[in-house]
Amino acid sequence: MDKPRFSIIVPVYNRIDEVRDLMASLDKQSLKNFEAIFVEDGSTLPCEEVLAEFPNVNARYFYKENEGRSIARNYGIERAEGDYFIFFDSDCVIPPDYFKILTAELDKNPTDCFGGPDAAHESFSDTQKAINYSMTSFLTTGGIRGGKVSLEKFVPRTFNMGFSRDVYNKVGGFREMFSEDIDMSTRIRNAGFSLSLIHPAFVYHKRRVDFKKFLRQVYVFGMSRITLKLLYPGSLKLVHALPALAVIIGAILVICGIFISPWFLLPIGVYLLAVFIMAWISTKSFVIALKAIPASVIQIVGYGCGFIKAYFLKIFLRRGRDVDEEIMLRKGK
Repeated sequence: MDKPRFSIIVPVYNRIDEVRDLMASLDKQSLKNFEAIFVEDGSTLPCEEVLAEFPNVNARYFYKENEGRSIARNYGIERAEGDYFIFFDSDCVIPPDYFKILTAELDKNPTDCFGGPDAAHESFSDTQKAINYSMTSFLTTGGIRGGKVSLEKFVPRTFNMGFSRDVYNKVGGFREMFSEDIDMSTRIRNAGFSLSLIHPAFVYHKRRVDFKKFLRQVYVFGMSRITLKLLYPGSLKLVHALPALAVIIGAILVICGIFISPWFLLPIGVYLLAVFIMAWISTKSFVIALKAIPASVIQIVGYGCGFIKAYFLKIFLRRGRDVDEEIMLRKGK
């Protein structure tokens, strides 16, 4: 068998059904110039037998003790044979022409590191589609996760990210931390490598299946943004603080609306109406558009509260800063 051009690396923890869907999508690829490496990170429900269901996919399986997804990715990199490492989450489904498109794009415009956007597959639940809209809409993220219009430079994320072996040899692997993909992308850029958004190379990303899990996820995202600020002082931009500002302004408007005049609630109503209308236009579904309203509120409030809490503790009170600073010294190469 010829040496693969790409090595797909997927960390797995008790995700048998997700791995089956991912493998089924890899089996349907129109160009199979890749190997797929699955690193089971101490799961009690191993997925090795699932890989055997797809003999036409060049897949390899490794089991290791539970240490975290970043260490699992590094474990896979060390055993990969390709010249380019591709990272998917186990809850991704890959469109059939993904590697055909990726190969053509990299041949035409070579880049050291790339990322692509994500979308909602038609088989996803309405809640998943609403969450996906919230995570990709300009109204909620400013387009920083691969939108065509963005308030910040694009940063590849590990649900759809790739970089060359040369990058790994110079920069090293992922650090075991929250927002490890942003940290990795920042280190790659700081090392002088090129980063690109390949918009046609998108994946279907299932994300969280309910609002409670989604709230917990975005809350951690908000807290980890302050960790990244401490590691990279110039990395914090206004767009990252907008959800926190929205939480503060929203709280003031609600208080004023209750105790002074209901008219203070008008800006909140206008914003939520805009979310509903844009989601309806984007998804062509009234139900998804309705669910996009709580999804967007959860995203902004959860992220904003996490950001505010971490900023207060780590910037004002300087608590927990030693942990963040040690990440630079102890993790990665």
